[in-house]
Amino acid sequence: MSEFGYRRGEYCAEDVPLSAIAEQLGTPFYCYSLAALRRRYREFEAALAGLPATICFALKANSNLAVVNALANLGAGADVVSEGELRVALAAGVPPHKIVFSGVGKTEAEIEAALKAGILQLNVESEAELEEVDAVARRLKKRAPVAIRVNPDVAANTHAKIATGKSENKFGIDLGHAREAYARAARLPNIALQGLAVHIGSQVTELAPFSEAFSRLALLARDLKADGLPVKRLDLGGGLGIAYGGERVPAACDYAALIAEIVGGLGCDLVFEPGRYLVAEAGVLATKVVRVKDGITHRFVIVDAGMNDLLRPALYEAYHAVLPVREPASKAKLAPVEIVGPVCESTDTFARERRLPQLARGDLLAITTAGAYGAVMASQYNSRPLVPEAMVNGREFAVIRARPDLESLLARDRLPDWAAAKTAAKTKARRQEA
Repeated sequence: MSEFGYRRGEYCAEDVPLSAIAEQLGTPFYCYSLAALRRRYREFEAALAGLPATICFALKANSNLAVVNALANLGAGADVVSEGELRVALAAGVPPHKIVFSGVGKTEAEIEAALKAGILQLNVESEAELEEVDAVARRLKKRAPVAIRVNPDVAANTHAKIATGKSENKFGIDLGHAREAYARAARLPNIALQGLAVHIGSQVTELAPFSEAFSRLALLARDLKADGLPVKRLDLGGGLGIAYGGERVPAACDYAALIAEIVGGLGCDLVFEPGRYLVAEAGVLATKVVRVKDGITHRFVIVDAGMNDLLRPALYEAYHAVLPVREPASKAKLAPVEIVGPVCESTDTFARERRLPQLARGDLLAITTAGAYGAVMASQYNSRPLVPEAMVNGREFAVIRARPDLESLLARDRLPDWAAAKTAAKTKARRQEA
């Protein structure tokens, strides 16, 4: 994360201190580095050089319009899983012919929107979905570009909640029925078969599961071609992991070399759907210490960010480094603390037994590698407004999503007529008494 670091005693995003952004936006807030986004995309693109590759950024990792636009300007397509993400991708400037629509629960309206937009392909995950796509395409007088997503029954050795390639997972058509399903798709009049898709999970930190999954997919592709069926494209998904806490992860060039060895001779175009790999290191969550509380056995550093702002630690027991924004002295004494938020849940904890220098009310902290599955998974639990987001470009920054105020939060709701009249009467009576 060379784009983030201490400069002149302050933790900065590129050349902008996080404290300067905090002065304008308040805390907490997300901050993204444009340089980091560009670097990671170019690293991935360079690794795939020589392969017939289309890179489709997985918007589920971060669907902020400015983030998607930054990647689109570099040539990225989009992997979307909802009509909302489809609309974001199009608004960000992603060409329709570089958009893949994945997911097991596409509605009829979403299928229709995708076909009308003219996207690259729909990744179909069941035979029931295949029939529905054919019916929608027939009604629109179109042929739907379809890839059949295969479940290869491969353990990705990642967190159970983000594994997608085992037979008990909800994703894809199991390998034993895929050949039959593919042949069935070829017979449907409004289906234009493109090829096969696979995705075994997220935050995969070794190459062996990829090797096993891609080898099974390649064997199926050869069998289908032997059957006389067209297989012009392989969508190999995403899932390449990153180092949150210094763990060893595969290099993109080694990942690409594995793919070239396994599927390079099949004569198929290739689609990749990186998400976390491109954006995780490009973002931090800045937060402020509300107070320090000494418990019986632990010291709690209570911050103004909560699990509703960054859910990963509560949901996945995920690790994120936490750094003081003011650079500690080289010989500062470190002590273990719990970094916790204000949400009324015991699981609202960002770090346990984390060794940090002495902290006090008002100090700023940076929760790192938060560019993926951070703001995009945030909620307004405890009636807490969503946090704003900023993007840094060299020495300047821009607000790319404003913080909503409490009035707008209240304005979303409506009292039914019978309650509104009674509430208005009580309010009027209280004012008269006052």
